Amino acid sequence: MRRNSKTVTILLSVILMLTLVLAACGNSNNGASDSTNSASKAPATGESSSSNNEKELELTVAFLAIGNMKEVQLVQDEISKITKAKINATVKLMPIDIGAWVQQTNLLLAGNEKLDLMVGSSYFNYSSQVAKGQLLPLDDLLEKYGPSIKDTMEPAIYNSTKIGGKNYGVPSVRDTAADIGFIARKDLMDKYNLNFDNIKTFADIEPILKTIKDNEPGIYPLVQRSQTGSITWELVNGYVDWLGDTPGTLIIANNDLKAVNIYEQQIYKDALALARKWYQAGYIMPDSATTQETNNSLMKAGKGFGYFSNMKPGFEQQESNLQGHEMVAVRLTKPLSTSIAGTGFMLTIPKNAQDPERAMQLMNLMYTDKDIVNLLDNGIEGKHYVSAGDNLIKAPEGESGYGFNQWQVGNNALAKVWEGTPADIWDQTKAFNASADFSKALGFTFDAGPVKTEVAAVTNVNNQFRAGIESGTIDPAKLEDFLAKLKASGIDKIIAEKQKQLDQWAKENNIQ
Repeated sequence: MRRNSKTVTILLSVILMLTLVLAACGNSNNGASDSTNSASKAPATGESSSSNNEKELELTVAFLAIGNMKEVQLVQDEISKITKAKINATVKLMPIDIGAWVQQTNLLLAGNEKLDLMVGSSYFNYSSQVAKGQLLPLDDLLEKYGPSIKDTMEPAIYNSTKIGGKNYGVPSVRDTAADIGFIARKDLMDKYNLNFDNIKTFADIEPILKTIKDNEPGIYPLVQRSQTGSITWELVNGYVDWLGDTPGTLIIANNDLKAVNIYEQQIYKDALALARKWYQAGYIMPDSATTQETNNSLMKAGKGFGYFSNMKPGFEQQESNLQGHEMVAVRLTKPLSTSIAGTGFMLTIPKNAQDPERAMQLMNLMYTDKDIVNLLDNGIEGKHYVSAGDNLIKAPEGESGYGFNQWQVGNNALAKVWEGTPADIWDQTKAFNASADFSKALGFTFDAGPVKTEVAAVTNVNNQFRAGIESGTIDPAKLEDFLAKLKASGIDKIIAEKQKQLDQWAKENNIQ
């Protein structure tokens, strides 16, 4: 996990620029069933076995490539040794760069090229792929060849991929919830005898920020992760389901399915006021609305003290590794699973699959076989990682030729844990996911096609106003101008369309 933190952050930064929703990187152990660990052992009844596997196949698996894929061939050859013995199939791993993902997968799905398993995501056209008939329904295949997969995650997450009452994807086992909090440099907290003991709300952070401002010139007390991940956005994030990257937001506390204009809500106005107060006090960097620097670059350069973020078990260790400083955190919201918690990353079977039954058998192995999961997630022992004792692993000497972002697919709770991460991280994550509040819209994906003109116009207005007003740089009094331009650009039409689709989705899925 530690080795993957940088590449995970890169992807989340890309997604954050595209959407208002972060999908935290991570993994969870949600009661995963034990795997058959030797390629020579026969698969258990109900798992990857079939009497119709006489013909050997090569199964192609497409996934997002972020990291070093130079030695992907070596890894797929090792995986194939296991799959050949279990389901009479070899595996071809097809990494696709994130920048080319939408275009390349569109071409693959539109043509007749072999594609047996593919990462699916609500970030990347999942609902439209289903609507076009490009993905196969999985319910019968799961019942026959992967009945234990559902036991590896929360039922709400497992069922969240349904469209029209049918499953078209299986979520990866990872952290599917997030809580929001503040994380800061421990050395500076210790230097001034600061602690989080009495911090219960976002506003309670202020005395700590003031101490850093008064005593550490050249260090910004509060930095934002990016312009789209602004201070205001973080203050609101733990209480809403954004329902994607377009207007129309659920307020979780309302316990309903009514999409509202977040910019008109009191929670947003209060967050703007707090961000403005902190900006005027000098706690936020003066050019926060225009800077291209992220929290990571500022922290590494010694210019930042802390930042708000979505969190998960093991988050402090992850950020300590990433920032080059020991970090401590306080969590200020309850864990929340929003609409994209399950559909953010999952495995699908495209219509191009040569043999859907065999594809499902391979998918099942990705949720039940420790050897396959560990090869896919971490590579080959002795080459891409080495033992660190106590079932922990660490990077080998020199550069590794394989780096896979394990939260994309399968049951990552079966993978070995990277040194520096708690040995029981999967148990922690399982409990964390189970403790979350679940959005009533969990599994809903908005199709913006009917209002794409309005979405483009509203995006332009957001680009004009959001960075300034949400960073505290611009007086919240400008909110009225912002709202007026949003309405003139068609925000109400977008929200009405989202509500229409949300109502239809709720009806199809029997959600009240």
